[in-house]
Amino acid sequence: MDGKIIVVTSGKGGVGKTTATASLGAALALEGNKVAVVDMDIGLRNLDVVMGLENRIVFNVVDAVKGNCKLKQAAIKDRRVENLYLIPASQSDNKDVLNPEEMVKFGKMLRRHFDIVLIDCPAGIERGFENSVVSADEALVICTPEVSAVRDADRVIGLLYARSITPKLIVNRIIPQMVENGDMLSHTDMVDVLSIELIGLVEMDDHVVISTNTGMPLVLQKNSKAGEAFRRIAMRLNGNTDVPIQVPQSQKSIFKKIRNKLGIGG
Repeated sequence: MDGKIIVVTSGKGGVGKTTATASLGAALALEGNKVAVVDMDIGLRNLDVVMGLENRIVFNVVDAVKGNCKLKQAAIKDRRVENLYLIPASQSDNKDVLNPEEMVKFGKMLRRHFDIVLIDCPAGIERGFENSVVSADEALVICTPEVSAVRDADRVIGLLYARSITPKLIVNRIIPQMVENGDMLSHTDMVDVLSIELIGLVEMDDHVVISTNTGMPLVLQKNSKAGEAFRRIAMRLNGNTDVPIQVPQSQKSIFKKIRNKLGIGG
């Protein structure tokens, strides 16, 4: 049976889309899938650095699409996570080097070799976006609790629906105390505005910086709240829809619940 292609997109840059792609790729591979993560941010690749594979690149996605190499030559195997592969972007080309027709053919090839393919879509809604979504079966929209991010996500969601792709929402970089104080949008506010299915909530986590700087997959780091959130999202993507979405809570909220349970005032 052919594999599934999921595009990870956002509209706005800087919302953690590349980290989410790397984390979900590792988590889905840990779930037993053969996974490829494909960096489509041609000219500005970063997924290789986040995954700690920047020193092993020989060929890239442009080489594979153009037939300058075989798919297996461009796919770099991760040494820490079984069945996880990276197809990096080219740094020397621009986004116009590929076209949607070529990406449709490449998508068919990817489906034959992998169970799940995650496409790391570049920011914006032009050629890079079109090349990334043209073969996608599903879409994950990464959005932070900011008005500008929500506005851009709403635009992207409309474009995905126009292509008959049903998007799901991941709210990233949640700071529970700010949400509780009313200084940050809540996930319920965002779902109301965007009107799409919520598949995961990811709390702001210092481990993300460690992961990016060391190339260590976030989902392999102990005590990482973000890593655990991505593991749970991967389980839901893998068909375990009974896995509940955990809402990040501040320590203040947790202690308040404990006090209420024990009947302690104050």
